[in-house]
Amino acid sequence: MLRWTLVFLVLALIAAVFGFGGAAADFAYVGKILFFIFLVLFVVSLIFGRRRRL
Repeated sequence: MLRWTLVFLVLALIAAVFGFGGAAADFAYVGKILFFIFLVLFVVSLIFGRRRRL
């Protein structure tokens, strides 16, 4: 999921360079949403992840 976040943010930068402000804003918005979903899932997996048995 983090890879898709980076892809959308790179697409936003490319769109901004070429003057597509609306598309750049949309790509950045999707990238931001994916990043926050990644953070939530990462924290949940740290808390409820695999527990080692002794």
